[in-house]
Amino acid sequence: MKRVMNIFLIATAIGFVTSATAQQQKAANFSLKSANGKSFELGKYKGKVVIVNFWATWCGPCRKEIPDFIEVYKKYKNKGLVIIGIALDTAGWSAVTPFIQESKINYPVVLGDEQVVENYGGVEAIPTTFIVDKNGYIADQQIGVMSLKELETKLIPLLKTPRGKI
Repeated sequence: MKRVMNIFLIATAIGFVTSATAQQQKAANFSLKSANGKSFELGKYKGKVVIVNFWATWCGPCRKEIPDFIEVYKKYKNKGLVIIGIALDTAGWSAVTPFIQESKINYPVVLGDEQVVENYGGVEAIPTTFIVDKNGYIADQQIGVMSLKELETKLIPLLKTPRGKI
């Protein structure tokens, strides 16, 4: 009887894993422009791990995590990492551009719009960060500040995983 129960528990666990995998959510594609007019489209980064970070210049917690994003991008951009900062400032580029320069942000920043906010579940608080795996699925989501250690803990396994094997 104990063996039957163990087999049942293992089968149940496999079912939950399969179910969780089947429910992975595809990241919504977007095409947004940077200050210099360059277009950034999420769909073009298949095969890379992408951090999509919703933030604003006036947001204290956002400002706190940006140096860690800068460090992570420096360290992993040549290993398959892309970061796209989506600024939600209502003042637009007049607020965002000076902040990018002052903070020495080294990854692409685009201006968000209502459509991208809606496509990512309505983003009700910032910072909100999505980590998209190499196959274009949301591997992680965090509302609030993400530290350097948290970022690396979540990114390293995804960067090491071959595309199609996630």
